[in-house]
Amino acid sequence: MRNGLKFICILIVILFSIQCYSQELTEKPNILFILVDDLGQHQLGSYGSTFYETPCIDKLAKEGMKFNNAYAAASICSPTRASIMTGKYPARLHLTNYIPAASKLYRKLLAPNWKKHLPLEEVTLAESLQKAGYATGHFGKWHLNINKKYSEHRLGDPASQGFDDVFTSHKPNAGSASIYNEDWHHVKEITERAISFIENNKSKPFFCYVSHNSIHNPEIEKENLVKKYSNKPGAKKSGNLNPVQAAMLETLDKSVKTILDKLEELKIANNTIVVFFSDNGHLGPKDGKLFRGSKGDLYEGGIRMPLIIKWPKVIKSSSLCEEVVISNDFFSTFNEIANVSSSSDVDGLSLLPLLNDSEAKLNREAVYWHFPHYHISGIAPQGAMRMGRYKLIEWFEKSSYGETDAFELYDLIDDPREQKNLADLMPDVTSKLKKNLSLWRKSVGAQMMTMQDEK
Repeated sequence: MRNGLKFICILIVILFSIQCYSQELTEKPNILFILVDDLGQHQLGSYGSTFYETPCIDKLAKEGMKFNNAYAAASICSPTRASIMTGKYPARLHLTNYIPAASKLYRKLLAPNWKKHLPLEEVTLAESLQKAGYATGHFGKWHLNINKKYSEHRLGDPASQGFDDVFTSHKPNAGSASIYNEDWHHVKEITERAISFIENNKSKPFFCYVSHNSIHNPEIEKENLVKKYSNKPGAKKSGNLNPVQAAMLETLDKSVKTILDKLEELKIANNTIVVFFSDNGHLGPKDGKLFRGSKGDLYEGGIRMPLIIKWPKVIKSSSLCEEVVISNDFFSTFNEIANVSSSSDVDGLSLLPLLNDSEAKLNREAVYWHFPHYHISGIAPQGAMRMGRYKLIEWFEKSSYGETDAFELYDLIDDPREQKNLADLMPDVTSKLKKNLSLWRKSVGAQMMTMQDEK
């Protein structure tokens, strides 16, 4: 009798364990996506910085996977944000500049009539996850509508693009001030709204999109924090060791800690994917310690981003991935995780194989960039692609007028700082990539610039 009762108890425990394990495997993970504005790789301790202090973000890297070859789909904010939301190249969307950049006549080429908003017919990541049963929240910078006069019911703002809970904010002097003192970039306000959303949706899967205005200019932070970094060796506001940006980043790092601590407190951290990413390179000098260029450039400093992903159930701690990935990939990745199919014209690939195994390969031929505009900083129109170890840059003014130095070729393995132009030394590689870049532009319907005399 006793043995029979013991057997039944053991069987009940086994069946209960199997049920719990099965439920754990099928439970959809929460997604916390933290997007920083104008942050370069060289500004994180986990990527080698000893000047900028980012202990929480660095801890995230130790607990998850760090990507060394992660790219933004553009060197400016709006196109990259559109690529995250849709999984498509900005060139395919015809959303290739920051919104609402003014169209002006310049010396040689005319910019195309590009889209100055994310079309409502595009399926966003939020809409896709919504259909999969996710609660969706947007907190911070949107920058995908015709202007920043956000309102609750205006078409093109986050609520009309799949977000259930919305808080939009601006950089200083561009809109309403934070409800908190000395919270110029709304970091504290964004953080508190995100935490409230997480608390309200802790019992069901959620997509929490934390989209910061910081560390975008205007550069402003508490005086005591700025002083702390100003006293460090090499500090210079116009240099790569920028004390104001460092102070702003310290505040942002503490925001990350606050949100991650809340996940632990609610006991949902183990079932939450955390993504940390930047929309484009830092605002500063072109001779970055890690890479050449900065915001607005298609050199590596403008587009190669810090990317950290933590997923306790899947990703091994302290993982390092060298595979080339791009911001288009987030859409396909989270759709696959949520068991939602993506449309055939999505350009991104799922990163799930890499999250399971950092040594896996995506077997992607190349990644591409298209910027048919003159940047406000003076950077000329350009396009680029990376295929394997090689990177090709095309300067549209020069190629349109048949100038011989229109193309630059770099070996990113031997020359990650893009110091040695190989275009003339490796004509076969240059020719192959030129052809590939041209074919890609045609395949996505990229808008091209026209000469002044063709208007």
